[in-house]
Amino acid sequence: MNQLQNLFDVPGPRSRRNLAILNTLGALLVGGIVIAIIIFLVNKGQLAAAAWQPFFTAEVWSEYLIPGLLATLKAAVIAIVTSNILGLLLGIGRLSAIAPIRWLCGIIVEFFRAVPVLVMMIFFYFMLSELANRTGVISSSDAPFYGVVLGLTLYNGSVIAELVRSGVYNLPKGQREAGKAIGLRHGQLLRHIELPQALVAMMPAMVSQLVVILKDTALGYIVVYPELLRQAKLVGTSYSNLLPALIVAALIFIIVNTLLGFTADWLQRKLSSRTAGGAMAANAEMVTDVDPSVLVEGD
Repeated sequence: MNQLQNLFDVPGPRSRRNLAILNTLGALLVGGIVIAIIIFLVNKGQLAAAAWQPFFTAEVWSEYLIPGLLATLKAAVIAIVTSNILGLLLGIGRLSAIAPIRWLCGIIVEFFRAVPVLVMMIFFYFMLSELANRTGVISSSDAPFYGVVLGLTLYNGSVIAELVRSGVYNLPKGQREAGKAIGLRHGQLLRHIELPQALVAMMPAMVSQLVVILKDTALGYIVVYPELLRQAKLVGTSYSNLLPALIVAALIFIIVNTLLGFTADWLQRKLSSRTAGGAMAANAEMVTDVDPSVLVEGD
């Protein structure tokens, strides 16, 4: 209670009663709005059993939803890999001891962080479509896919680069000083001491960014990439059940993101245990390298 009083004044009986009344009124208002929306959708036939019937047929899943999910996962997986590679390179560049490299990486990161993902997708889509029409280097049907992947890679790679930089800067300063004391150079400090710890420490932020990448693949709908949201929209227009189709697509996204979160948590525990084990092994090796005669003479 004393700690709470240090932060704010504890409400008295009248204030608590007023807060309870306001909370009750707010809950009733939200509940009323939800009920009104449900009644409206029921009257429009969007929640009727017939609107959900197509999702119990193989055609909807084999022709629309499963291909859309595979296209979403394809773009997301490739973008996750390329974003992490680009982010790691840019993050190391921002930590470089060479000023021009540090400035160049900083300009790239700040530029692509400032540009919306959708704008980059549209830009690369039209650029690659024009390139396909003029040169035939790539197929015009592949332009939406490459536009989505490039937009996701450049934006999220820049965000990951900032995570790498902030993760290294947030490490205790004593570790860098200890590394310098034993003669490690700047690159060796990053490679052997700072980056391994920073990558483990920023894993929760990395997980959230991976989820963002997966969800942002839905922006490919604008550049006619056949991802899950676009395929769900096709189901809605074909069977006149747009709302149930979007609800099913949302549930699929929730399931995939939950599985991705569990996988990332498992990976974080795995990396943490390996890092701790490596540190203990290094300490044991240092102890075993000490000459016992020195300890005897010191005593």
